[in-house]
Amino acid sequence: MSAGEQDPLGDRVLLVVDDEENILASLRRLFRRDGLEVLVARSAREGLQVLANRSVGVIVSDQRMPEMSGVEFLRVVKQRFPDTVRIVLSGYTDLQSVTDAINEGAIYKFLSKPWDDDQLRANVNEAFERYFMKQDNLRLNRQLTSAVDELSRINDELELRVEEKTRELTQNLQSLRLAQAVLEHLPAAVFGLCENNRIAVANRAAYARFAHPGVALLGEPFGEVVPPLLADTVRRLRERFAADGSSEEEDVPALGRVICAPLVVNQAGVEGWVVVVGEHVPGAR
Repeated sequence: MSAGEQDPLGDRVLLVVDDEENILASLRRLFRRDGLEVLVARSAREGLQVLANRSVGVIVSDQRMPEMSGVEFLRVVKQRFPDTVRIVLSGYTDLQSVTDAINEGAIYKFLSKPWDDDQLRANVNEAFERYFMKQDNLRLNRQLTSAVDELSRINDELELRVEEKTRELTQNLQSLRLAQAVLEHLPAAVFGLCENNRIAVANRAAYARFAHPGVALLGEPFGEVVPPLLADTVRRLRERFAADGSSEEEDVPALGRVICAPLVVNQAGVEGWVVVVGEHVPGAR
């Protein structure tokens, strides 16, 4: 298991570092009463090897060891494994070096030798509480960072969708304006009829040819504001469409070519019609 992986025992793992075998055995027996997994190392170098392969929550290290003192060892641990909570066991003769290490954050607590079992156990349990609190904070920070990243991603997607929708609406609006301009400039009279046969759209040619003074075309029943000949022709063409489903047109004397076609056809039937009345074309059917 690498140092960055979670320990299967929930990180209740204690590392004891001391060069005296009897002290290691004594501390192992003491802390196993508290349900801890106790790892031991007989030197600072061996302790670093253990940390490279196991996730450890708390470290208790002797101060006086060959090759590297406890303070020097814990300074290295702080750099490589900063999440650990570090405690040093030392005699009062080493108090100044230990105090310096505490001030720089390399050591969480200093406990003197010989130690009191109950006091040492209480301090180690307190160190584990500190370790778990730090792990909880790290976990919450990761979750918060993940949530912020997710919100940022969603916000970017929404902004992109809004931009795309805005471009689409702008294009549709331009197309609609162009369609209205084209409709207004057509020489043929064009009507858009709602399902209830009222006029919803009428272009300039329709007004010029069929509007009566004081009568607005929009909103009026088609059959009441256009000549009876045109109303009858449209009715007849709609009946043909209902019979065979084909769009129909017809040349009508005095009117010209009349085209009547459905605007929308769905399961509910026809929703609206377009009526075009053009000039008579000689030779047309």
